[in-house]
Amino acid sequence: MSAREKVINDDITPPQIRAARALIGWTQDQLSSASGLPKRTIARIELAEVNPRHSTLNTIRVALERAGIEFIAENGGGAGVRLRK
Repeated sequence: MSAREKVINDDITPPQIRAARALIGWTQDQLSSASGLPKRTIARIELAEVNPRHSTLNTIRVALERAGIEFIAENGGGAGVRLRK
């Protein structure tokens, strides 16, 4: 498993964050505004350069879920994201 695919803090993965942003058409700047986190922090998490705190990942998750994203847990087919109905 590459660094970019690893699960960080048994929570959402960098690819899930990138995919979630792509689904709703958000830039890192927009996620930064919605979450209150610095853009550089989001960029470093997405590149798996850091092992962020659970609270930081939760902040990202909440911002993306409020925008209509649903995170799909690892269930044998791989973790993922989708738009909420």
